[in-house]
Amino acid sequence: MRTICRSILIILLFLCSCKEENATEEKISQLALDLTVERFDREFANATPDDLGGLKSKYPYLFPEQFADSIWVAKLTDTIQLELSKEVDKTFGDFKVEIDELTDLFKHIKFYFPKENTPKVVTVTSDVRYNDRVIFADSLLILGLDNYLGKDHHFYQGIQRYIAQGLDKKFLASDVASAFTKKVILFPRNRTFLSRMVHYGKELYLKDKLLPDASDAQKMGYSQEEMDWAIANEEQIWRYFVEQELLYSTDAKLDRRFLDPAPFSKFQLELDSESPGRLGRYMGWQIVRAYGKRNEEDLQQLLTLSADEIFKKSNYKPRK
Repeated sequence: MRTICRSILIILLFLCSCKEENATEEKISQLALDLTVERFDREFANATPDDLGGLKSKYPYLFPEQFADSIWVAKLTDTIQLELSKEVDKTFGDFKVEIDELTDLFKHIKFYFPKENTPKVVTVTSDVRYNDRVIFADSLLILGLDNYLGKDHHFYQGIQRYIAQGLDKKFLASDVASAFTKKVILFPRNRTFLSRMVHYGKELYLKDKLLPDASDAQKMGYSQEEMDWAIANEEQIWRYFVEQELLYSTDAKLDRRFLDPAPFSKFQLELDSESPGRLGRYMGWQIVRAYGKRNEEDLQQLLTLSADEIFKKSNYKPRK
């Protein structure tokens, strides 16, 4: 009888949670938001030398003063630049799908962070500078669309596979959300591995709220196979962290092994070559998710809590 009652309670709590989430999403969908998107990449691709002055006036932040006009004029007919523009057009078309995704993202940001400004979005080609593919300032969001042509695109042949995997338009909204999380979540001064894990876990948990329709793989920047591996091995990963007494270690090498972008995580075991990188972030995410399920905490408050408090109150148990 107790087992039946417990099962009924769990079902009722789940149904109430779903109803509350649906009500929240309905409120968010009703928000008014006018997202301004300017396609500098197209304007530049279609420009002539006579148009250069107008472009410089409209987009002064894209034309550093140290570069003479002759450089920009030459770029108008540069074969690589022309091919970049062609490939971007082929991949994104009218950009409508992405505008809808970004509009939905910024509606969620507006709901949870009403004091944050919605930036103007400007799309560019950046000569595949993938480390700067998203630049997010208070009032401006610059997107390098040539960094989202698909992992097997020939422009990315010289790029390591684990990096090229993320150069796909399905990760665009997730990358923008990542850039936003860095504005509202301070990096911890605490140097423990747990503190850093939970920091990245907060970023991913915030993505849960801002990108409810995105897959977990998209939020992590994983392939679905990598996501499946992390889920299937969660208990083994956690056991390793605990048995090796890593949680409160301040060894800086742990960042490189389990938190920084890499082709795989470094357990120094046979499974290394099978594992995706950044598994410490995945584990931090599961800790914060466990906390969120057990505690009625305002989202912005949760983001300010210490890693120790989140961990202790999460009662985190890895899935088996």
